[in-house]
Amino acid sequence: MVKKATNGPLTPAVLHILLALSTQERHGYRIMKQVESDSQGKVKMGPGTLYGSIGRMVDAGLIRESDKKVDPEMDDERRVYYRITAAGRDALEEELDRYREVVAVARQLRVEGMNHKKNEDAKKIITKAGMQERSMRKSRSPS
Repeated sequence: MVKKATNGPLTPAVLHILLALSTQERHGYRIMKQVESDSQGKVKMGPGTLYGSIGRMVDAGLIRESDKKVDPEMDDERRVYYRITAAGRDALEEELDRYREVVAVARQLRVEGMNHKKNEDAKKIITKAGMQERSMRKSRSPS
């Protein structure tokens, strides 16, 4: 039974698997290696996470087993290839849009924070300069 894909955020594993399948059909081991490559070695997905996620993704209609037949001389015929579905592409695009929005907010907050920091630094400099000026006046004034 295929469930409808959710509109909520994807788990990191699902996101990485969809990214790996967005360019071509792959079997499990190749998905794991592509995730590792895409993440520059930061994400290493084990078989339990991979195949558990694949099962849920197939049930949700995000991916499906491919009809791809392998050349037995080139590949193990027991390997199952997976491909992303239209629902999977939609979910991936929605998730990437969510990430873009989060990054835009973070950048804006960073800019505002930097401006606030600059304003705070400027206030400190002005205050310090004022204190130094008052100190200099006191030292110049006759006692």
